Amino acid sequence: MAGRLILVRHGQSTWNLDNLFTGWTDVELSALGRTEAQQAGGELLREKLAIDVSFTSVLKRAIRTLWITLDEMDRMWVPVERSWRLNERHYGALQGLDKARTVAQYGEAQVKLWRRSYDIAPPPLAADDPRHPRFDPRYAGIDPRELPASESLRDTLARVLPLWHARIAPELRCGRNVLVVAHGNSLRAMVKMLDDVSESEITELNIPTGVPLLYELDAQLRPCASRYLGDPAAIAAATEVVRRQTEKR
Repeated sequence: MAGRLILVRHGQSTWNLDNLFTGWTDVELSALGRTEAQQAGGELLREKLAIDVSFTSVLKRAIRTLWITLDEMDRMWVPVERSWRLNERHYGALQGLDKARTVAQYGEAQVKLWRRSYDIAPPPLAADDPRHPRFDPRYAGIDPRELPASESLRDTLARVLPLWHARIAPELRCGRNVLVVAHGNSLRAMVKMLDDVSESEITELNIPTGVPLLYELDAQLRPCASRYLGDPAAIAAATEVVRRQTEKR
């Protein structure tokens, strides 16, 4: 058997709380998000899961979620690898816009395509937009041609896969338990790959914030079983919050 894989979407961020499109914008956790990260660590402790190595993005809401989770488990010493390949899907020109107001302007169907579809990207940032990642020092060592101005979920999966094959999968094959703390869409991309979710079904997949998703894998890294850790009612409620983000308040 391979090691076990645990996926955790970062805790609620301040822009989640304000219902804004976030993408690659680097925002902090809310107070609830910090609590969710602590609870994630508690669930992993109750499951008696010893984390051997961890991966996260280069965005602080994910990094801080990982720190808090590992601190709760008293495993701050676990090796951590940060990669831009685990960043949230880039929402292009939508970043910073209110989700419900965007629905009012463009219509529910169009915004759902931008948010949830597999192969449709939002309007891109202009090359000279100061929000473009080519102006961010954390991406200075990356070929600018690889840096997105907008992404579909298909694009996000294509970005995540090289890290999966080169770094995450080898750790699992060595029998190590791997914790990945990332974002709603980079994790949706991984779940699509792992569970072979269809392009139509992936549009309805919502991942709650701060809830560990545990995968048991065979030697070929095919899922034998997967489940969220925690109270089912609370998990269902958290998933519903994600689903309703574009509804009018």
